[in-house]
Amino acid sequence: MKNAHRFATLTSIVVLAGCGSNIEEETGPELRPARVHTVTGADSSQIRSFSGVIHSAQESRLSFKVGGTVISLPVQAGSALKPGDTIARIDASTFELELEQARAKLAQADASLRNSQSSYNRVKGLYENSGASKDELDLARANAETAEAEVRAANKSVELAELNQSYTLLRASGDCTVASIAVEQNENVSAGEEIAIVNCGDALEVHLGIPESLIGRLSKGMAAQIQPNIAGNKSYSGKVTEIGVGTSSSAATFPVVVAIEKTDKDIRPNMAAQVSLDFGSQTAKLFHVPTNAVVKDGAGTHVFLAVPTGNGQAAIKRQMITVGALTSQGLEVIDGLSMGDLVVTAGLSSLREGQPVLLPGEF
Repeated sequence: MKNAHRFATLTSIVVLAGCGSNIEEETGPELRPARVHTVTGADSSQIRSFSGVIHSAQESRLSFKVGGTVISLPVQAGSALKPGDTIARIDASTFELELEQARAKLAQADASLRNSQSSYNRVKGLYENSGASKDELDLARANAETAEAEVRAANKSVELAELNQSYTLLRASGDCTVASIAVEQNENVSAGEEIAIVNCGDALEVHLGIPESLIGRLSKGMAAQIQPNIAGNKSYSGKVTEIGVGTSSSAATFPVVVAIEKTDKDIRPNMAAQVSLDFGSQTAKLFHVPTNAVVKDGAGTHVFLAVPTGNGQAAIKRQMITVGALTSQGLEVIDGLSMGDLVVTAGLSSLREGQPVLLPGEF
């Protein structure tokens, strides 16, 4: 009887142990909590500042079209110029000789033409009276036409020589100011070599570079504030007038020009300046997320979203995004997120698509 009671007790323990095992399997692994950041609207004011250099809106880099020795340089940096004023002159001796030679060849070609025309007229008269053959007439006509072509070529040579001689003088085309002189008197210069930089007119503009993350949000006519690096912290209004379509060779930025609307004597070309642009009105769907929530791999840039499924749980979703600049508020997200999205900010390396997680609340 005691043995039967002991056997029944053991059987009950085994059955209870088996039931306990089934209960644990049905419960499954414990869900991990997700640390999330809730996407909210960005600040409507998104002002960015960029360094630039002030230039004249009509800046010209002058050079000779021919090479030679600089024999006259009557101006210096800061000189005021009127239309026709001489900026520099190179030795014209060689070009004067070439002009004389071209004129001499023209005179020779004129003489040859007169002789050929006289010969043609004589042979033509003989041919009409049967005193010359058709071949003799054709030869005389060909000689006259060749002489005419030589005269035309000689005339062009004279024109070219006259142009080259005129190119030895560099003159101002309007009311300008000499910004800088790049050569010295008695220096040999080649054709196209910079001689001087002149600024014409009072209009000024700022040249700056905008990174690729922001260039798409820039538009012509966009308002700007310019603050030159001068005493008094004066600020000037301006607007974007030019937007480059390619990056500059020295940096991965796009060249942009901002025109200064009203200038005064305090700002001049080649001064450094800070240009402030407000991108807030250009993009209505701009958000910020913590930098540690963004993953970049071979497929692109993405974040992990926790999509609520009910009962305080969520499913992980991989979401591709387009990012902008890094700011004090976090990394800008231009596209890919919506208001109220829950972005996971921790444990990203262990997440997978569709993985269930708990939503303990925003940390």
